Amino acid sequence: MTGVEGAAARRPGAGPLLLGVRHHGPGSARAVRAALDETRPGVVLVEGPPEADVLIPLAADEEMRPPVALLAHAVDEPGRSAFWPLAEFSPEWVALRWALEHGVPARFIDLPAAHTLAWDRQEDTGGERPPHAGPIAGGDGDRPAPDPAEVRIDPLGVLAETAGYDDPERWWEDVVEHRGAGKGDALAPFTALEEAMAALRETYGSGGHDRDLVREAYMRLQVRAAQKEFEDGVAVVCGAWHVPALRQRTTVTADRALLKGLPKVKTDMTWVPWTHRRLSRFSGYGAGIDSPGWYGHLFAAPDRPVERWMTKVAGLLREEDRMVSSAHVIEAVRLAETLAAMRGRPLPGLSETTDAVRAVMCEGSDVPLALVRDRLVVGDVLGEVPVTAPAVPLQRDLDRLQRRLRLKPEALERELELDLRKDTDAARSRLLHRLRLLGIAWGEPAASRSSTGTFRETWRLRWEPELSVRIAEAGVWGTTVLSAATAKAEADAVAAPGLADVTALAERCLLAELPDALPTVMRILADRAALDADVGHLAQALPALVRSLRYGDVRGTDTGALGEVAAGLAERVFVGLPPACAALDADAAEEMRSHVDAVHSAVGLLGDAPAAGHGRLRDRWRSVLRVLSVRDTVPGVIRGRAVRLLLDDGELEQGEAARLMGLVLSPGTPPADAAAWIEGFVGGGSGGGMLLVHDERLLGLVDAWLTGVPAEAFTDVLPLLRRTFSAYEPGVRRTLGELVRRGPGATGGAAAAGSGLPGFAADLDPARADAVLPVVRLLLGLDQTHTDHETANEPTDELTGVTG
Repeated sequence: MTGVEGAAARRPGAGPLLLGVRHHGPGSARAVRAALDETRPGVVLVEGPPEADVLIPLAADEEMRPPVALLAHAVDEPGRSAFWPLAEFSPEWVALRWALEHGVPARFIDLPAAHTLAWDRQEDTGGERPPHAGPIAGGDGDRPAPDPAEVRIDPLGVLAETAGYDDPERWWEDVVEHRGAGKGDALAPFTALEEAMAALRETYGSGGHDRDLVREAYMRLQVRAAQKEFEDGVAVVCGAWHVPALRQRTTVTADRALLKGLPKVKTDMTWVPWTHRRLSRFSGYGAGIDSPGWYGHLFAAPDRPVERWMTKVAGLLREEDRMVSSAHVIEAVRLAETLAAMRGRPLPGLSETTDAVRAVMCEGSDVPLALVRDRLVVGDVLGEVPVTAPAVPLQRDLDRLQRRLRLKPEALERELELDLRKDTDAARSRLLHRLRLLGIAWGEPAASRSSTGTFRETWRLRWEPELSVRIAEAGVWGTTVLSAATAKAEADAVAAPGLADVTALAERCLLAELPDALPTVMRILADRAALDADVGHLAQALPALVRSLRYGDVRGTDTGALGEVAAGLAERVFVGLPPACAALDADAAEEMRSHVDAVHSAVGLLGDAPAAGHGRLRDRWRSVLRVLSVRDTVPGVIRGRAVRLLLDDGELEQGEAARLMGLVLSPGTPPADAAAWIEGFVGGGSGGGMLLVHDERLLGLVDAWLTGVPAEAFTDVLPLLRRTFSAYEPGVRRTLGELVRRGPGATGGAAAAGSGLPGFAADLDPARADAVLPVVRLLLGLDQTHTDHETANEPTDELTGVTG
């Protein structure tokens, strides 16, 4: 009743054996195992949430591969969660494994997760940190995000500074990691650490971590209960910072008073895979370490660690095509040992090995050294959890799909190329799109390097531990990925704020192949389209609908209803666009120009097969462009773009385009309006620079207009012109400069035939053009036979005409 008694206990039964550790410290892990082997306690108590006691036996499962983490989340609010990560070199993991191997009971004794999650919810006043980054187990670094109003200390930092070290990690390596296990008294390191922490707490109190006082009160109560239950001795593995508090003599009444009235929420808990990268301090983990990969190596290779480490580094660099030999490894080991001796260290640490690798294997360059740090010092090791671990039904279904489709989660980012004509790849695409719709961003679409056809997709895959939380959150929508994605899509359609959001959702439903969700989405889409009179909104929505038609065609989905809505939307855009383009300021005109470009692309993809009763959309659109190109009330940037689009489609002769440009660039037009027309015609990264290069009349008109702009107006039009011409490729700008410098040629153009500038003449030279083809094939490594064979056999996208 009077509290936890005794000094540093040496025998079971004489009081609790308090083993203060550094979380994720391999030296602490080896010391814990040695202490447990020597003392043989009757029960092992570990710092962690008591709700996880039923999960402890899974630590002995053959399929359990650390790093793993205990995940707790609120049942009614899955996004509110907390992780307790454990690596193979974590002292807590070693203690649990020792207990399971020796048939000794093991329990967690920290404050229950039910209180921790509820406490965090009360303290969250504006989302200072994401819920899944909530309390994570860790003694000297397990505190929540620092409050600037409190003074917090780093125990290891204070001890290292006292010992004359400027780096806590280096101090810890010297006094713990390089000490070794099994040398002398197994309890000696814990006695020393307890004395150091007691001195720190005597000076700093709780160190600014007031929540620790509540946690320690709960742990003292649990230790007392275990002492009454077990006569063979109690061993406690916890953060070294807590040991003096657990040794403190307090009353049960006082401890229970600290726990009275704590908030509580219903909580679920399970094991989830973790990664070395997420153990890193740089990930934002409070109890993180700088070098989890290095610490894992020290734990797995207690003998000759430096030699084995250098061999690993050499293997990695060889995989990256760097010339590293056995002689490099030998010389790097010698240099690391020499540096350790010069610096007065018992063994080479990470700083010595890093310096040796930089000097010997990387030839002084930090570029390959960054790769070593990323892949080895930190690492991308991903743990595994047995299928028998508790999980929400959605997680079970996802695991089943991952196994069936051979999509194994990996911590290292990789690219996945999919050919949608193959059943397995099509199923993989559907799964990844459904997960994205659920907010589970395991894969992100990427630009394909091999083809622009719609039957290919490229994904970047990377599994992050936080995705387990996203899966738990998405579990409220359904028990399978398909049912959850369908329900989520329907709910998103109802809640979508704008028409463009609904059309984007329709596109995602087709990509994810959610036929049951499409009727709801299409009904809402039709209703929104009928009620929305904003031409800008309609123009924003049309491209996504047309892309959906393409995707549906590739996947064999019935998109008849979607085609009707798209054609109807296009007709409404055609009718409303000319009036909507009148009386716009510069910013609104630029935005409307982007809408015109988007509608033009969409109509081009929609083709000449619209829904019944809608006529030929392309002809209708060209009529709209003609109206925009000549209407004076339309801003110049839109008129110029309309002329350019008609010219590109072959609906306007070059002579007519030159005439319209000449009218706009006449002295009667304000310079600002003329500059805006030029930007619309040749700006926006639409190939306008090449148009000026190859059409001497247009370039001559622009050149003559620019040289005639009055000085007082030149400064007004200069920013617009700079924006227009700076978007061109450097080679195009250089060629335009050469043409302008040459001045008008014999025919009055900017670059007439016979001007002496190679490659530019009044007429095309077919013979010179044909001479280029063999050189291009040679550069690409192709021959005529091979090219013809591939083209004949490569499928062609039905709508774009692009071969694979």
